Amino acid sequence: MKRILSGFGILMLLVPVLAAQPAAQGGSALPPLIDRELLFGNPEISNAQLSPDGKYLAFLRPWQDTRNIWFKRVDEPFSAARRLTAEAKRPIAGYLWTYDGKFVLYVKDHDGDENFNLYSVDPREPPKAETGIPASRDLTGLKGVRVLIYSVPKHDPDVVYIGLNDRDKAWHDLYRVRISTGEKSLIRRNTEHIADWVFDLGGQLRMATRTADNGDTEILRADPDTFAKVYACSVFETASPVRFEKSGRRMYMATNHGSDVNLISLVLLDPATGQTEMVESDPLKRVDFGFAAFSEATDELVATYYADDRWRHYFRDPGYGADNDWLQAKLPGMEIFTGGTLDDQTWLVNASSDREPGETYLFDRRSRTLTFEYRIREKLPREALAEMKAVRYASSDGLEIPAYLTLPKGMPARGLPALILPHGGPWGRDMWSYDALAQFYANRGYAVLMPNFRGSTGYGKKFLDAGNQEWGRMMQADLTAGVNYLIAGGIADPKRVGITGGSYGGYATLAGVAFTPDVYAAAVDIVGPSNLMTLLNSIPPYWESFRKILYARMGDPNTPEGKAELVERSPLTSVANIRTPLLVAQGANDPRVNRREAEQIVVALRDRGFPVEYLLAPDEGHGFARPVNIMALYMAAEKFFAGHLGGRYQEGGTPEVTARLAEITVDPKKVVLEKNAEGEGAPAPAPKAATPADR
Repeated sequence: MKRILSGFGILMLLVPVLAAQPAAQGGSALPPLIDRELLFGNPEISNAQLSPDGKYLAFLRPWQDTRNIWFKRVDEPFSAARRLTAEAKRPIAGYLWTYDGKFVLYVKDHDGDENFNLYSVDPREPPKAETGIPASRDLTGLKGVRVLIYSVPKHDPDVVYIGLNDRDKAWHDLYRVRISTGEKSLIRRNTEHIADWVFDLGGQLRMATRTADNGDTEILRADPDTFAKVYACSVFETASPVRFEKSGRRMYMATNHGSDVNLISLVLLDPATGQTEMVESDPLKRVDFGFAAFSEATDELVATYYADDRWRHYFRDPGYGADNDWLQAKLPGMEIFTGGTLDDQTWLVNASSDREPGETYLFDRRSRTLTFEYRIREKLPREALAEMKAVRYASSDGLEIPAYLTLPKGMPARGLPALILPHGGPWGRDMWSYDALAQFYANRGYAVLMPNFRGSTGYGKKFLDAGNQEWGRMMQADLTAGVNYLIAGGIADPKRVGITGGSYGGYATLAGVAFTPDVYAAAVDIVGPSNLMTLLNSIPPYWESFRKILYARMGDPNTPEGKAELVERSPLTSVANIRTPLLVAQGANDPRVNRREAEQIVVALRDRGFPVEYLLAPDEGHGFARPVNIMALYMAAEKFFAGHLGGRYQEGGTPEVTARLAEITVDPKKVVLEKNAEGEGAPAPAPKAATPADR
C-alpha cells in the first residue's frame, strides 16, 4: 500500500485561471503556480518497454483521455505508433512483452475492484476494421476472480503460469496457459495454503512459500506430489525467493532470519539441504538488501541495489559497471535504471531525480550511443520544481527517524505552512525521487515532510519491529516529532501544520486529528481506515496468507487484549476529540479499505454536529487511478488546505474536472451507513477518548 496517488501527466485542453494567493512572507518570490493538469493529468508518453529482440518499443499513451498500450519500431517516430488497446475509462494497470516478442500481456480490473484478468494481444496482427486495433484475447475470462502472474518462462515464451482463486477465494490454484491459443491447464490445486509458486529458469516448478498457522514463513520444495519444508523464519522475519541461479541448483533468496541478524541480506538456498550461503549484505551496514539485477544473456548476477537516503548499487560485472559509470557521467545527478534485450547489448535507460520525472533513452553498449526517446511530462516546468532533501530527526523516545523534506522554492524557509505526508503500508517507505504530491504542495508554499516512521521497511528488522502494536501510538508519535522538528527549526508555523496521506497514511491522518487534536490545523484523509476492527474483519479473501502477519503486527482481534487495543487505537473511538477541519476521500469499490471506513467517520462527525467534507468516487478502488478523479481530489484538497493553512491554490479547473468534483462530492447529511455483518451501524463514540499517541 505505498503512497496512493501518483501523478499522471499533461492534459492541456483548457487552462484555468491561476489564483496566486501568498503562502507566507515573501510569497511573491515563489515560482508561478504549476497547473495541476501538468502534475496529475495524463503524460504524453510513459512506461516504455523494449521488446526482447530490441526491434520494438511499447509504451503507454492516452487515447480518449485514458492511458493505453501503443507500440512502434525503434527506428520510427512516436507519431507512427500503433495503438494496441481500447480502454476508455481506466488506465492499463500493467503490461509486459513475452520473451519471444510475439505478444504483449496486460491486466485490467473493473473500476478498481482489483479482480484482475489477464489479456494478450499480438502487436503485428492487422487491426480490426470495426475497432482500429488488433484483437485482444481474454486469457482468463472470469468475474470476481483475481489473477496472479507467477512466471513467463524464457524457455517456453508461449506459456504463462498464473494463479486463479475461482475455486477458493482465499487461495490461488496454479495453472499453465498457452498464450497463442488460450488453452488453460491445472498444474497444482492449492490445498496446502500456498502463498507463492517459484519456477526455475527452465520453467520447472521448484519451490513454494506458505504462511504457517502461527504466521511463520515456510519455504517449501515442490516435489511431484508433496511439499518438503527446507527453510522457515518467524512472523517477524523475512524469507523471500528472488530467482534461481543459472545452474538451477540453488535459489537466490532475501532473508533476515536469525536472532542476531538485523538487515535483510541476499543468500543462496540449496533446496536439497536447506543450507544457505551468504551472497551479500549492505556493505555500509545501513539498510536492507533492495533488489538484484541479472544479465538476460548469461543469467548471471550483475548488480545489487540498496535504498538508502538515495539508491546505492554495486556492480559484480565489470562491463556493467563501466557502462553505468559512462551513463552516470552523461546524466549527472540522475538515478539510473536499465532493462536490456535478450543479447544484453541494447539497454532501455530510465533516468530521473527529485526534479526530473523521467527521461528515457536507448543505449547501444557496443558503440556507446545514447539516443533520447522521450521525457515524461514534457511541459512540466522543471525550473519551478523544488529540491528534496534527506533529513533525520529524533522521535520522543530517541529513535532516529529518516525523512525527506521538500521546501518551497524561492522563499525563506521560515514560518511556513507545513504538511506531513505519511506513506501507506505501513510496511513500505518513501524514497528520494520525483514525488508529484511533494512538488504540488511545495509549489503552493508548504514545507512538505515525508517521514519514514518506525514500522517502515528497508531500515532493518529492529526498526520495522519497533512499529509492532504501535499503530496510533509510537508510530504516530514519530509523525508528531516530525512536526516538532519543523517547528524547532523555525521552518513551520506551529498554527499552520496539516496532515494528509492515503491508505495507512489516511489512518495516520485520522489518528493525528483524533489522538493529537492540537497538532494539526487541517487534514485530508484518502482511503484511510477509521476502525481497525472493521478493517481486519473486511480484508479481501485473497489476503488470507497475510492475515496472521496483520494480527501479529497490529493486534489480534480474536483475543480480548488484542480487541481492546485495536478499539482504542481506532480513530473512530476517539472521534469526540476531533476538532480539526477534515476532508475524507474514498473509492467506492475499494477491496482493502472499504467505503464503510470512510463513512463511519463521516457519519460520526456529522452526528456530533462537526463539519466534515466527503468525496466518493464511484469508479475507483484503493486510491484514485483516473486522472479526472485525481485532479478533482486535489482541486478540492489544495483549496481546503489554503483555506485553513494559508497556502496558495489554483482557482477552478477544466470544465471536466470541475464537473467531476461536483459529481463525487457527497453531502454528509445524505450518507446512510450500511449495517455490517453483525447488523451494527457505526459504533457510538466514546464520551471521553484516550490519546494513545501521547503516552
